[in-house]
Order: sequence, then structure tokens, then C-alpha cells
Amino acid sequence: MRILVTGGAGYVGSVSVEALLAAGHDVSVIDDLSTGHAESVADGVDVVDGPYTDAAAVAKLLEARRIEVVLHCAARSLVGESLQNPARYFVDNVAGGIALLEAMRAAGTNRIVFSSSAAVYGIPDTSPIVEDTPLRPINPYGETKRSFEGAVWWYGVAYGLRAATLRYFNVAGATERNGEVHDPETHLIPNVLAAIEGGKPLVVFGDDYPTPDGTCIRDYIHVADLADAHLLAIEATAPGDPRTEPSSERGMLVCNLGNGGGFSVRQVIDAAERVSGQAVPHEVGPRRAGDPPVLVASSARASEVLGWQPARPTLDEMVGSAWEWRRRHPDGYATA
Repeated sequence: MRILVTGGAGYVGSVSVEALLAAGHDVSVIDDLSTGHAESVADGVDVVDGPYTDAAAVAKLLEARRIEVVLHCAARSLVGESLQNPARYFVDNVAGGIALLEAMRAAGTNRIVFSSSAAVYGIPDTSPIVEDTPLRPINPYGETKRSFEGAVWWYGVAYGLRAATLRYFNVAGATERNGEVHDPETHLIPNVLAAIEGGKPLVVFGDDYPTPDGTCIRDYIHVADLADAHLLAIEATAPGDPRTEPSSERGMLVCNLGNGGGFSVRQVIDAAERVSGQAVPHEVGPRRAGDPPVLVASSARASEVLGWQPARPTLDEMVGSAWEWRRRHPDGYATA
């Protein structure tokens, strides 16, 4: 297939490009490189340096490359920034996303996989979270993901767009080629590893939660497992596939991704100490407002409908691959 990956120079996008190429697909990338890294994109892939939010330009790109399906990974994704500047998030994630859908309509590209977020659920009443859990995001970032999901749904109902949406929490790990490099870095695992490397000591926000070790439990999936799910979801959007057949009631396929039980902050620290052989400098601070004890997604539907199972489900695999990538790339992609 001829596939366009938005945000294909980012962490998730670049690893997904690797998986798509390995599966024999013809891949193009569009990325404005504001947070992505051109060096992360595999050799031979055509990278368009520009925004996915320019409907006219993207429509020309889709037509010129004869793109059959779009994997939409690009998004603003910092929760704290979204609270400080929600306008930027709604302009880019929602209005920009709709511009992408309009470009697809203009070019006749009728298939999309949206790499969404379990942030659309907010703080759910039950765990593990299933797909029909009410969507109650608690920050602008989650709200923009929900809003764009709604647009994709209704484009399916009204225009026959074949679509699949994947919702997940925390992505971790690395491939041999690509790892996680963000500025600022807000994710737990890279901050744990940075503390080992001499960065600021990690702050554990509360150790008195009603969990086995008192620290919060969160879901993690390996970035390569997410890339595998993207590939399976793309296959599910094929013309005639009943899994994404639009109807007056259903506009897209929705699947959660997760490991099932989740891992605690303490377990992440322990895994980092095992794989690195070094202690993680850390201190316990007060709880953060709004942090629930447990956030875990059920991936039963992804297993049943897509045939997806995490192939790298352990913390040691996720943390270990991230640690090895950092050892080989001490200056990030500057030492690629």
C-alpha cells in the first residue's frame, strides 16, 4: 500500500514507519519537524517538511503520491502545555485534523488510522477501561483527541471514510534505530533513565495510594507493539473489510491498547535498576492533584478484532530497550 504517515519523524511515527517498511509498504512522511527528528526516518523514505494542517498542500501531496491510507500520528501532546495554551491545541489537533480530513476528501483518499490517546477517558469509574467507557477528558489535550475522534466518526457516517482509532496510555522502549527524545521530557521511563545518567532526581508523586506498593499504576506498551497495532489497523481499513464498514450508526472502529495489568512507579524504578545495574536517585513528594491510583486499558477488543497481542509486554523489555538506545545515542539523534 501507499501510506502517508503524519508526524512520521516523531517517536511513535518513526517506529511505525519502520514497521510499515518492513511489511513491504510504500511510505511517505509529512512532518514540520517542530518536535520530530529528520534523522529518525528510515533511509529512502520521502519526507515532506511541512504541516499536515495545510489542506490544499496535503491534498496535492496525497494526489501526487497516490496515497491509499493515512496513518495520523501528528499532534500536540503535552498535557501541561494544553492547560496553559488550549488555543494552540484546538487549532492544531482539531482544526488541523479536520483540514487533513478535507484534504483526504479532495484527493479521494478514503482510509485513515488515527493514533489517539486513552486521555479521552479522563478518570474512569472502572478499570480496566473498555471502549464504551464514557469519554470525560480532564484536560484540553484529551478533549482535542476526543473532538477529532468525533470528526472522524461522522466523516465515516456521512462520507464513507474507512477509519480505525487506537487509544493507549504510555508508550515506552526503543528499536535499534529509534528511541524517545523529547524536550521537555514528561514521560516517566525516560526521566527515570535520565536520573540514572546524572540528571535531576526523580520525584515520585505519592507513595500512599491504595495499590500493592503505594505508588500509582499505569499502562505501558512498547513502541514497537504500537507500531504493529498501527499496521493491523491499516489492514482493517481495506475496502470491503467488515471491521471498518461505515454505516449510519458506526463511523469508525475503536480499539484500546494495553498490557492488561499495568505497572507501578516503583516497578518502573526497580526495572530500571535491574537493566542498568545502577540505583535510581529519587525522592517521594506529595500526590499530584487529579492522579487516580490506577489507569489501565483493556485490549480485549484489539485482540479479538485486530488479532493484536503485545509481543514485548514486560517492563524489562521496554526499559531495557530504551536504556540500550540511550547508551548508543548519548546525545540523542545528534549521535545517530
